[in-house]
Amino acid sequence: MDTLTIAGREFHSRLFVGTGKYRSFPEMARCHEASGAEVVTVAVRRVNLTDRSKESLLDYVNRDKFFLLPNTAACYSADEAIRTARLGREVGLSHWVKLEVIGDQKTLFPDNQGLIEATRVLAKEGFVVLPYTNDDLVNARRLIDAGAAAVMPLGAPIGSGLGIQNLTNLRIMREMITEVPLIVDAGVGTASDAAIAMELGYDGVLMNTAIAEAEDAVSMATAMKLAVQAGRYAFLAGRMPKKLYASASSPLAGVVR
Repeated sequence: MDTLTIAGREFHSRLFVGTGKYRSFPEMARCHEASGAEVVTVAVRRVNLTDRSKESLLDYVNRDKFFLLPNTAACYSADEAIRTARLGREVGLSHWVKLEVIGDQKTLFPDNQGLIEATRVLAKEGFVVLPYTNDDLVNARRLIDAGAAAVMPLGAPIGSGLGIQNLTNLRIMREMITEVPLIVDAGVGTASDAAIAMELGYDGVLMNTAIAEAEDAVSMATAMKLAVQAGRYAFLAGRMPKKLYASASSPLAGVVR
């Protein structure tokens, strides 16, 4: 079986999905089912963790079927992200965390220094840390040294739908980093973007807006599932070499004239 292993845990799906921006919680649940994903990420600071009498998106995530990955979205410092991760663990969400330390409010680009600091602290406390970062090889290595269990470089700004913007950097990162899984996080807009990420050899793709804001979100969730699978198969198969000139599909050698 071609499984994805992170911190000793195996996953059969390489598509990770989010919980934000859906038109309704029932639609979100239908998209999760259609995506075939096993990992669902949720922002700790955007869910009701105290008043169980009120409706929460967590009511629509079947935790017997989906692995919950809390994230520290909307945290703008290492200390804030660390406190949020601890809160998520204390209320029983998970000791795993998709770590976000945002450095700029408009672009939502990561604060890499803060990200490394928070990764180091949380990893020492027993968290399985999956940091969202930029497509910088050197920074990715520093995150691994700090204890990251996987690295999640952006394909484009969060929620932009621009697709993979810097193929070169992502290719370099994939070639140079083999000790932990690499998961493209942010920027995917449609199925072909997910396929491209997987064809580069990435271990998975995380997305939210591309599904939630599609006109038919459930159909897009299905498309993303198939795109991730197709991209993975294509990577494992090994594509044919690119050529400048044509090469006949039916060779002329041996043809009787």
